[in-house]
Amino acid sequence: MSTFRLGERDFLLDGEPFRILSGALHYFRVHPAYWADRIHKARLLGLNTIETYVAWNAHELVRGEWSWDDGLDLGRFLDLVAAEKMHAIVRPGPYICAEWDNGGLPGWLSADPDVSVRRSEPRYLAEVTRYLQRVHEVVAPRQIERGGPVVLVQIENEYGAYSDDADYLRTLVEVTRRAGITVPLTTVDQPQDDMLAAGSLPELHRTASFGSRSRERLATLRRHQPGGPLMVMEYWDGWFDDWAGPHHVTDAGEAARDLDDLLSTGASVNLYMFHGGTNFGFTSGANHHESYAPIVTSYDYDAPLDEAGDPTAKYWAFREVIASYTEIPEERPAPPHPAPALTGSFDQVADLALVAERLGHWTRHEDPPTMDALGRFRGLTYYRTRVDPVRPARLELGEVRDRALAFVDGAPVGSWTRGDACAIDLAPGSAEMTLLVEDLGRVDYGPLIGEPKGVIGPARLEGRIHGGWEALPVRLELFDELLEAVGFVATGGKATPFGVPVFRIGTIVVDEPADLFLDTAGWGKGSVWINGFALGRFWHVGPQRTLYVPAPILRPGANQVLVLELEPGPGPALRTVPHPVLGGTAPVNHA
Repeated sequence: MSTFRLGERDFLLDGEPFRILSGALHYFRVHPAYWADRIHKARLLGLNTIETYVAWNAHELVRGEWSWDDGLDLGRFLDLVAAEKMHAIVRPGPYICAEWDNGGLPGWLSADPDVSVRRSEPRYLAEVTRYLQRVHEVVAPRQIERGGPVVLVQIENEYGAYSDDADYLRTLVEVTRRAGITVPLTTVDQPQDDMLAAGSLPELHRTASFGSRSRERLATLRRHQPGGPLMVMEYWDGWFDDWAGPHHVTDAGEAARDLDDLLSTGASVNLYMFHGGTNFGFTSGANHHESYAPIVTSYDYDAPLDEAGDPTAKYWAFREVIASYTEIPEERPAPPHPAPALTGSFDQVADLALVAERLGHWTRHEDPPTMDALGRFRGLTYYRTRVDPVRPARLELGEVRDRALAFVDGAPVGSWTRGDACAIDLAPGSAEMTLLVEDLGRVDYGPLIGEPKGVIGPARLEGRIHGGWEALPVRLELFDELLEAVGFVATGGKATPFGVPVFRIGTIVVDEPADLFLDTAGWGKGSVWINGFALGRFWHVGPQRTLYVPAPILRPGANQVLVLELEPGPGPALRTVPHPVLGGTAPVNHA
């Protein structure tokens, strides 16, 4: 069996100097039928290692309900890495950031306000211990000394940007070692003195994350890691996109020159991302610096492999650079080809409110509860109350997280996005007021991790607390149950009351399964499922217009398309286009 160790200035594979040339590839963002293809294309780029995070909340969205199924089979993913004769780096967090919902931490961790995440809090540590033990049941037997691909395991993630609890980090190390992990343990932080000092321990190997000025930033890392190999665990070769923002890109030639500058120092590198993939379903996170910024469905990241797994100009530019430092295979990936342009039709429609009532039941509360208090950590929740003002009045809400639609006696009266002043002007007389509140993604970086969703704070009618509420979470995660409910209330045709959220059922016919790009032009805001597979969110504010449809979810002939339109557009068309439309571009500045 092989060995992997830290030398005085190099990684040592079987005692010989070894440079890690790695690419980030998150198994949970790629359809499992494509794992082998993406890994193979990494090797053809000249890489020798695959790095992946582990997303805790993907495996355990509900406490105690763990899944390794389907696209979450980490063991199979690592076995495919080994089959390609590549090495693997595993970064299980428990916090991963990754522009992923809540930074990978399950929402239920914070449902108890007394539980404090990412620090030495006993209840949190008990859950983390259980999580890491479960992950390392898969990782430990796949370490290099046992004949597997895993050469490094990371402790936490960019912890120096969050806190400096050394006891917490030390507990994670102890749990990881007790779980059978014997390979070197690393940490990663941005190359700032305060972060590098706070985010690690003397017994851990520090690495850095950045996207430019390699020599300067590696010098900063070397001050904090005086011995051992230098490594950039996240070399940002692109960037992610927010709703209502631009599609971020980096010039391929400039990115290649930056990579060449980094490799010329002799440092090891992990390209973040090699292949970004997709935030399928409701998994995208959000950032909050000066304001809340939810992340789009596509995680294309302007990476060397695009969202559909095709090589880009950046792939070929990087391949040329890497070839000057190591031998690369002669085989080249096949060039991309246009996707089929297809049309379909919607033939049934169902009122979301009626579907929701078949999926759950209303519960009574004095004040509007958060989604978290209802045990719901993603998706949508209805709230309703009766009002009976004797004169024109205003109902005010403390805050909505993250978008709310308001209805009075079933008629739409307004909408708000997080940060807006939430107020509804009411006419005299008795009426039923309903809110539909949508979680657009939990914050994945900074102090707002774990914050609750839904309606926050009391409701006030003309300045006085207004009580007497009901709440109904909308269960979207069990597709068979969802489809049965939609089918029960669906009617033929396309006509619906203006502004009322609906499900649309349609069909698109394919001759043979192939990757598709579903065009949402003319659609409003919502989510899509094809043959029960949750593709993700769409929103007319852009920048993303198309949704990536992996071929393995399709079948020859008719394919069912289910669209939830929260803010229906004027007669949506069902069609696919030959190429992705990710929006108007803007350059990334990693300075």
